Amino acid sequence: MSVLLVFIALANRDLVVLRLMPKELEHFSPIPVALPLPLFGVMLGGILIGLSLGIFREWVRERKIRATAARQARELRRLERELKQLKGAQHAGKNDVLALLDEVS
Repeated sequence: MSVLLVFIALANRDLVVLRLMPKELEHFSPIPVALPLPLFGVMLGGILIGLSLGIFREWVRERKIRATAARQARELRRLERELKQLKGAQHAGKNDVLALLDEVS
């Protein structure tokens, strides 16, 4: 994969001008809006920006799923504590061996 990226970079190392505004509006901007960059930099930068935006979008989309999973995990822990407490109250005063046998079944 990295060899392929090196070949792409070597084949597309010509400089291109990346303009952030149309030429007619450049004189209104206080900062330079035209950047000379190698073509492979523009291509790989576009790929990286697209991947980053896609990952962020998926992370935001899965927020509800993560929240539901966390809520279910909290509920499970609460129910396990409640079950342990109820089993403890049920076995109070019983023989330890009988309590262990009841707990296993």
